[in-house]
Amino acid sequence: MNAPSTALRAQDTTGSAVLHMSMELGERTWWLTFGDGRHGPSRHHTGAGDVGAVLLAIAKVKQRWALPVTASVCSCYEAGRDGWWLHRSLLQHGIDNVVVDSASIERNRRARQAKTDRIDGDKLLGLLMRHHGGERGMWSVVRAPTEEQEDQRWLHREMLRLQHERTTHTNRIGSLLALQGLRVASIGTPAWNAWWAVHASALRAGVRQQIERECQRLALVQQQLRELRSQRRAQVRQGVHPQVNQLMKLRAIGETSAWLLCMELFAWRAFANRRQLAACIGLAPTPYDSGTLRAEQGITKAGNKRCRALLVELAWLWLRLQPHSALTQWFRHRFGSGKRTRRIGIVALARRLVVALWRYLEHGVIPEGATLKPVSV
Repeated sequence: MNAPSTALRAQDTTGSAVLHMSMELGERTWWLTFGDGRHGPSRHHTGAGDVGAVLLAIAKVKQRWALPVTASVCSCYEAGRDGWWLHRSLLQHGIDNVVVDSASIERNRRARQAKTDRIDGDKLLGLLMRHHGGERGMWSVVRAPTEEQEDQRWLHREMLRLQHERTTHTNRIGSLLALQGLRVASIGTPAWNAWWAVHASALRAGVRQQIERECQRLALVQQQLRELRSQRRAQVRQGVHPQVNQLMKLRAIGETSAWLLCMELFAWRAFANRRQLAACIGLAPTPYDSGTLRAEQGITKAGNKRCRALLVELAWLWLRLQPHSALTQWFRHRFGSGKRTRRIGIVALARRLVVALWRYLEHGVIPEGATLKPVSV
């Protein structure tokens, strides 16, 4: 089945012309490729971020190909640095747009192949026409969050970035001290100020000034972290996000874990089954079964890496704080006490755990054998 025939059949069944447009979004230039199944690709370029120029290019192509002004327009672009604002803007102008996971696009497996914006635009255009013609499986469409759902993610993501910066500053201070033969494990804590007041005078002026500047940056990061934690804690106490409070009732799940799971996963996605849930966070298996060869290649890791990393940590906590749950008993019976097997099995436990948490939030089913935190008076 080729792209033009598929697009023409879709055009005939709907009874109206359809204009397809693929977009290659560069930092300075956007490359647009148009097709309608009858004419060859028409290529245009505009300045990055200029939606008005995109609409003007669409009008010119419709006029050149004698398409009615009311002809529907379908577009696509790969998920990237431009995020969702362009998707929402295109929808507001009546353009049926899809955002595509670039890693899922089918490609030629030859070792050496040409790659240009023109080739990529033509490739996306052909896939878009096949997609609207009813064909499935050649790419994955990314689910778009609403503006409110997207805005809810900024708090914990900024906290993760600040925690990374805090680690960078403390490591830098420790490295500067190690160059002078000094060791201290309390950088950034209240005990650090007392230690620094005693040992600072023994250092040369250049090293001392570097450490003091790093300490100032570290203090700013810690202050911002405290402010964000206070803001998150206030929202939890007010019950702004009921799912967060519901998750926190389970032993082994705290405020940080519940917040991240809800904001990144449960609060904005509706899952039909456990396979969709596992695939969303990259915990789905990838078997290799061809002819006489059968092997398991591990999990896909094609999903939300924040949730995936957190769930592995939660799985270890679950074993320690929920020792009588069915999940813990299954893990101990299946993987025993071997260090290597436990490290492999913890991923399987993480997958089962997220399914249990999803059922708990959707249907109120407490994981079998799990205990809740005591209600504070």
